[in-house]
Amino acid sequence: MHDFCFTIPYGLLLVGGGIFGYAKKGSIPSLAGGAGTGLVLILAGYISLKAFQKRKNSYLALIIETVCAGILTWAMGQRYMQTSKIMPAGLVAGISALMTGFYLYKLVTGGNHLPAKAE
Repeated sequence: MHDFCFTIPYGLLLVGGGIFGYAKKGSIPSLAGGAGTGLVLILAGYISLKAFQKRKNSYLALIIETVCAGILTWAMGQRYMQTSKIMPAGLVAGISALMTGFYLYKLVTGGNHLPAKAE
């Protein structure tokens, strides 16, 4: 599976969560954190997709994705430990931990595996 296949939906989920947090409780940090991080991830996923279409890997996009997911894992994990609330902190920490593991796997295995060139 390619990183952009998961990154773009992950980013959309974060953007949606940030907007929902703002709409429900007027939380500016939810809007800034969720939507901001989500947009960065969507952009990184898009860059990775465009590189893949050119039969290349974008290690910059993969590093950005890994850093964002790692920071979210740590930050939301800390918030979950303080509040013990599954929504949203526990859920975002769990998904972000899975995504961090996926991105680390992609980095270790050399990024997106490019299909063999058709002759």
